[in-house]
Amino acid sequence: MREKIIAGNWKMYKTIEEAEDTIEALSEKLNDVEIINSIYIAAPFPFLDRLVQKFGGSSIQFGAQNINENEEGAFTGETSGKMLQSIGCKFVLIGHSERRDIYKESNEVINKKIKAALQNQLQPVFCCGERLEERNNGNHFDTIKKQLEESLFILTEEEINQVVIAYEPVWAIGTGLTASPEQAQEMHQFIRSQLREKFGDHTAENCLILYGGSVKPSNATTLFSQADIDGGLVGGASLAADDFFQIITAI
Repeated sequence: MREKIIAGNWKMYKTIEEAEDTIEALSEKLNDVEIINSIYIAAPFPFLDRLVQKFGGSSIQFGAQNINENEEGAFTGETSGKMLQSIGCKFVLIGHSERRDIYKESNEVINKKIKAALQNQLQPVFCCGERLEERNNGNHFDTIKKQLEESLFILTEEEINQVVIAYEPVWAIGTGLTASPEQAQEMHQFIRSQLREKFGDHTAENCLILYGGSVKPSNATTLFSQADIDGGLVGGASLAADDFFQIITAI
């Protein structure tokens, strides 16, 4: 059995006081149950050091929502892997659709960011997904394959074994729409088949593939019960301790 990861992406929400209150409330709930899965929170950059210092000994692991591909330099406003590693971050989201769409990150840049994370002992959570028009045109598999090939499949087998993949259909992020369990499973199975073709059975069977896209308490159990879905990357529902706790315990 592969482990499960439930990851929350807070995006650009909360103040530091709200962030601490949310983690405190979530931690209290987690203390009352046996948790066998990994819990990740991708918090805004300004909160990370304080959250790690205050809650780093809990069952929650903290990580960043982005990383610069360079180790250091004159890159005003950017944050390096070395900086994230130095404050105790464990993982980093890379290639989220909002980074691709708003900030025009290419597959090549995303690959460099993955390598920067690995060089600093940060686990990359690589995001991939198709737009609604690509799905409606029947090009969704081609889109995902291109993202995998140009960002992930030029890594070594040792490197790829350290990466978590998060499939997020762009049309289901923040829209309230969710891929059906069958649609999600179909794409997760496809991603695993591509991993198998490139890296072999061991890598394919052990790679964790999360689903993201309007995951909420009402659909989490059905989504997470699919054979190739190894947890979720949760957006809006991770901002509320009650909702996120229900999703965590849905597995």
